[in-house]
Amino acid sequence: MSEVKHEAEQAGGKEKHPSIFEPFGLILNIVTAVLGAIVGIQIVTTLGVTPNTAIIGALVAMLIARIPIAVFKKYKSVHRQNMVQTSISSATFGAANSLFIPIGIPFVMGETKLIVPMLIGAALAMFVDAALLYKLFDSKLFPASGTWAPGVATAESIIAGDKGGKRAGLLGVGTVLGLIGSYFHISMSAFGVAFIGNIWALSMFGIGLLIRQYSIPWFNINVEALYIAHGVMIGAGIVALVQAAILIFKRPKKSEREADDSKYTRTEGEARRSLGLGFVAYLIIALIIAIIGGLMTKMSLGMLIGFLFFAAFAAFVHEIIVGIAAMHSGWFPAFAVAFITLLFGMLIGFPPVALALLAGFSAATGPAFADMGYDLKTGYILRGNGEDPEFEKRGRKQQYMTGMIAFGVAVIVVALTYNSYFSQKLVPPIDTVYVSTIQAGTSGDVAMKLLLWAIPGAILQLIGGAKRQIGVMFATGLLIATPNACWAVLAGLLIRIVVLKVKGKEAETPMSILAAGFIAGDALYSFFNSIFKIRK
Repeated sequence: MSEVKHEAEQAGGKEKHPSIFEPFGLILNIVTAVLGAIVGIQIVTTLGVTPNTAIIGALVAMLIARIPIAVFKKYKSVHRQNMVQTSISSATFGAANSLFIPIGIPFVMGETKLIVPMLIGAALAMFVDAALLYKLFDSKLFPASGTWAPGVATAESIIAGDKGGKRAGLLGVGTVLGLIGSYFHISMSAFGVAFIGNIWALSMFGIGLLIRQYSIPWFNINVEALYIAHGVMIGAGIVALVQAAILIFKRPKKSEREADDSKYTRTEGEARRSLGLGFVAYLIIALIIAIIGGLMTKMSLGMLIGFLFFAAFAAFVHEIIVGIAAMHSGWFPAFAVAFITLLFGMLIGFPPVALALLAGFSAATGPAFADMGYDLKTGYILRGNGEDPEFEKRGRKQQYMTGMIAFGVAVIVVALTYNSYFSQKLVPPIDTVYVSTIQAGTSGDVAMKLLLWAIPGAILQLIGGAKRQIGVMFATGLLIATPNACWAVLAGLLIRIVVLKVKGKEAETPMSILAAGFIAGDALYSFFNSIFKIRK
């Protein structure tokens, strides 16, 4: 009997989901978290990217399950495998994106006394970030039924390893094609997402990627230099925030509320409270950063209060926009959205030290939110797509605790290793972009460009509405410079439309499994290619 079926029977019998606090399980997850954190830091400082290690974690758990010792055989459970992949993925993104990038900013600026305050602030922001996603996952704003493509790919990999058969064959074919395509520099994750996500959202994402890649050769217009992409994201982001507020804070009719309560495991009331508490938490973290970073003596009382509220609001908006992009496209433009926050801070007139802390604080929010979303989507699929709500909530809580432990491990690893990396001048490349921007300053001309291009971004987002998110997705495409990803997305969408027209709805499941393979192959190639480059 397969483990998936066995676990489903356990759920039906109200048996407990495996616990992260099982002695061997806790040790294994801490070890994988340490490895994930080290890999994340090494790759982000040398190559400037962060690999998706979730599938690597799943493969490690599958291999462990095949060791003929009783304690290892427990890892035939897809839920234990899910916790291992959650652990390594959380530690990788936490250490690299949420912690190391923020603390690299004051180092590059020469403000080394701010590294520890920035690490403390970034760590707190990372924990709040992950906690908010946990509280919002499977709400109307961030439904479990959303795309969350990397999470689907990891789940399909685990299920294929457990069940075998035709499903495993399809996934294997997709993975091989993903590896081959990635070798020839085709963005196979973009190709795979096109088969899973919302067609409208991904069409605008593909068009955005197309314009970003060909704006100079076709139109002699530099989208980045003219702040077109940033302006469009600002306009779309503001409208998306208003739409999210309406979605969460609008009082529904009794019949609608009852329907939503049966559809989602997080009620609107829970979502409202979580968002309110999240903003307060970010406000407190901004105050802590300001106090231990010495900003009290560098700004007037009025500017200090303005900094606190702006930093908290920017962090809050940043994670919502990054979360929406991650859910729909599998990408999260965290660096670019943090850069927009920095531009606004410069236009307001905050001093350089405050800008460095602001950029780091903003960059720390979003990655943990998005990564937790991917991991919880994996677990949601493995637990039966919410068929047993109580089992789903118990399993989700175990995943959440697993992720929080991994984030804690990431903090310790970063604290113990950052001196070694900085002594070798190894910092994430994006940090030099933030610092050079702060040192160069900005002008009223930049503000006018941002305002001008915010208008079409807002209009697009209004037209598409909260479900399609076409404004945010178009802006996400404009902000990402992955070569030829546009053709991968648009070709995938075209194939998907044609296949559905010919084969009908029955083709959706095989296409989704193949797509998961494309994404898995891309992730595996990216990971091992990064490791190979570091060894060279």
